[in-house]
Amino acid sequence: MSELVLTESYKKSPQFHVPVSAAAGAFAGIFVGAAQGSTLLGLVGGAVVLALLAFVAVELVGRSNEKVLRWAILALFALGGLLFGALPGLVVGALFGWFFGWFIYWIGFNRYRTPLVPYLTSGQVLWFYSFRVICGAIFIFLITPILVVMPLSFNAEDFFTFTPEMLRFDPDGYSLKHYRDFFTNSDWQQALWNSISIAPLATILSVSFGTLAAIGLSQPHVPFRRAIMAILISPMIVPLIISAAGMYFFYSRLGLQGTYFGVVLAHAALGIPFVIITVTATLVGFDQSLTRAAANMGADPVTTFFRVQMPLILPGVISGGLFAFITSFDEVVVVLFVGSAGQKTLPWQMFIGLREQISPTILAVATILVAISIALLTTVELLRRRSERLRGMSPG
Repeated sequence: MSELVLTESYKKSPQFHVPVSAAAGAFAGIFVGAAQGSTLLGLVGGAVVLALLAFVAVELVGRSNEKVLRWAILALFALGGLLFGALPGLVVGALFGWFFGWFIYWIGFNRYRTPLVPYLTSGQVLWFYSFRVICGAIFIFLITPILVVMPLSFNAEDFFTFTPEMLRFDPDGYSLKHYRDFFTNSDWQQALWNSISIAPLATILSVSFGTLAAIGLSQPHVPFRRAIMAILISPMIVPLIISAAGMYFFYSRLGLQGTYFGVVLAHAALGIPFVIITVTATLVGFDQSLTRAAANMGADPVTTFFRVQMPLILPGVISGGLFAFITSFDEVVVVLFVGSAGQKTLPWQMFIGLREQISPTILAVATILVAISIALLTTVELLRRRSERLRGMSPG
């Protein structure tokens, strides 16, 4: 506790915290300046403003009035945002003010050292936070397209861009008409029904075959295990267009091309690798002595599987099934080759909407799919944690 108090009370020199705060302000100013038409002005202005605020907050005001000054910084940035960008600018400015009010004191009073061990060098501390900033930047880069699509799905106009009404947060600029079109349009509903009828059956086949394959390949006496594993997970590695073309020629000779069962088999083939990988990872921590003990007690292999093995590997099986379901529900390339107009799935209909109709309903469908994916991935994470607890890899 005394070390924590000492770290909190230690104040950095102005030669350190002022330039660091100025650099953070310059980085934020680049985006603000670009939005106002002058990147250079935003860079210089952001650096100057943050440098002055850092000097005043740490050197002149100190910790005694920290809460008051942080509120003042938030109000200052919110007012600046209101002047330059109306109501949306006020919201963004308030967020900037909240962050920089915290950041100035976090740097100025050495609080970034609090969660770290005291013997780390300056370079190690720099890398510790730089690594997290890089990861955060990559995450923002990946998530930004989704964050843009979701509010656009409520656009009152048939546009793929933000209207002036939306930017002003005017209620007249927002509407649920694209969602109503999705739930009332026969083409979209037929595509949704096709996806719902194909994905569950493909998932069942993927889980059944993938689980059996993973259990078989986990046995040490199976010959050529690595080669068999490589073949089974190849649909995940081979470019999808190549797999789709191969399935088209193969299924056409079997009379499955353009049929419901052909699409289900194709999606099952794409989902099996996910089930094999997740179940194999779960079997790594499985105690094989349990199956031998069950056999010694007179249980046959089927009983042993369902009463001993399956309850312990069930989180991995469900996780693989969820990944297989997402793969089938979101897949468009293979169904274009293997399916017909009667098997037009939801992603296929979205592709048509982009290529032929330019329908904004796609944005609403994309938002719904994102919500479904988030729910499924949250379930996968909960199951992963449960699996680790059952295997004793993490505290309960």
